[in-house]
Amino acid sequence: MLEQDVLIRDALRVAKMYYYQELTTPEIARVLGLSRPKVSRLLSYAKDRGLVEVKIHDPNVQRVGLEHEIARVFTLESVQVVQTPSHFDARARLDLVAKFSAHYLNTFIDDASVLGLAWGTTLSAISSHLTPRACASLNIVQLNGSGNTHNISNTYASEIMVRFANNYAARVHLLPVPTFFDYPETKAALWRERSLQRITALQKRSDILLFSIGAVDAGVPSKVYSSDYLSNGDWQALEQQGVVGDIATVFFREDGSYADIPVNQRSSGPDLNLFRHAQHPVCVVSGTGKVGGLCAALYGGYIRHLILDDVTAQALLEVHHGD
Repeated sequence: MLEQDVLIRDALRVAKMYYYQELTTPEIARVLGLSRPKVSRLLSYAKDRGLVEVKIHDPNVQRVGLEHEIARVFTLESVQVVQTPSHFDARARLDLVAKFSAHYLNTFIDDASVLGLAWGTTLSAISSHLTPRACASLNIVQLNGSGNTHNISNTYASEIMVRFANNYAARVHLLPVPTFFDYPETKAALWRERSLQRITALQKRSDILLFSIGAVDAGVPSKVYSSDYLSNGDWQALEQQGVVGDIATVFFREDGSYADIPVNQRSSGPDLNLFRHAQHPVCVVSGTGKVGGLCAALYGGYIRHLILDDVTAQALLEVHHGD
């Protein structure tokens, strides 16, 4: 038996004795002939590897403060505000939010799920903090293409997708097309191909959608806004059309509307109605530069579950109440 297999076997044995039989670590050490530090290390290993999940269900806990107010104002099913130290910069706050989101995601996922991912800076951060969990029947589907004018096979997005797939031992479905097509006609022709229709059909079956808000002025730059995905002329046109952000590279205005924005006709991202009708559209946001776009996305009804840091949460309420 491989050394790793032995480690997993021993960690599971200790975890079962600790959680199922409610034995103490000294009792487990005595029964198995191990030292107490060894038992503690095996318990920690079981948690770190996702072999053990600890859930706390407290029916008396009420959402208070920022969470309660945001949920009330925007009629959301759940709001999770991640507390961050006041001296943290934008990247450090994003890392804390990403770590929290990676664990929170497991409360939604099961074997029967279809998880749609809109790649980007935030999803990349989350993918670095995932907790291993086997969901062999889980399907993970890419929501928007990732190629740009310099590299049609951009590996940035595929690496994020593969990290999620490896973490859950799941099947991944990539969308191997440009982020934005040069011509709407090209997109229309490709979308008639059966191979791509299979991907878009799976997108529509997604019960969990994990995404963030794209913004020009984000503290940690959004990938699409900081790389060569659109021309200067495209950006000028978006500004003239009052665009404040995007979800999965589909742009929207201050009121959440997205119809008749020409660039969207060339975007590989899904119609935003997908986010309105999914069972669990989970939006993760960190950075006050994204607040305008986040507010618009909330007005558009694209979010049902929201995770954000405390600084961004406070700014969101200030922007909303100032409208």
